[in-house]
Amino acid sequence: MPKLSNLYLLAYNSLQAVAWAVCLALSLSSFVSTKAVNGAYASAGDLIYFLQLVQFLEVIHGAIGLVPSGVVFPLMQWAGRAHFLFVLRQTHEVQESPSVFITFVAWSLSEVIRYPHYAFNCMGSCPSWITYLRYTAFIVLYPPGMAGETWLMYQALPFVKKTSVFPNFFAGLSYYNFLRVLLVCYPFLCLKLYLHMFKQRRSKLGEHPKKKKR
Repeated sequence: MPKLSNLYLLAYNSLQAVAWAVCLALSLSSFVSTKAVNGAYASAGDLIYFLQLVQFLEVIHGAIGLVPSGVVFPLMQWAGRAHFLFVLRQTHEVQESPSVFITFVAWSLSEVIRYPHYAFNCMGSCPSWITYLRYTAFIVLYPPGMAGETWLMYQALPFVKKTSVFPNFFAGLSYYNFLRVLLVCYPFLCLKLYLHMFKQRRSKLGEHPKKKKR
């Protein structure tokens, strides 16, 4: 009989896969129906925001050893996306930016590959082509997703400066200045995640040729 934790992970990953497929469909259907890229947030923003909140569970999964991912990289990815969505929800002036469409599509495509891969592994057998996609598609999908996040935060800067919605940090550091510092650091943080994915790819896909030689 499967362990309760395995059944939980199977249910979690399956539901996330379906939900992200809906997000992708909503984002693309908005583009197809309007022939414009400015409707992605109106179509899929609320659902993506909810799913992002739920994804904090993945940090907890790593922290308690339910999955072998650890905490650092899941937390970095979650925090980056959560911050992007926080800025997006608070800054109405940029919600119709093309950067939102680019980011939402890149995220959704990544997740409709990642979550089925996890779900199949929970069942004990994952098709090799899904594993290959899981550790290859990021090469194409991560750069536009990261660029979209950075672009939107840059676009939001003048509006963040004018509004009092955003909090001040320690020592009187304004959110506007925090965002400026973050934009300088963001490419390096994104590169760290990107290189981590290449390391995972070598680990997961590099095993097969060795096994065949034996």
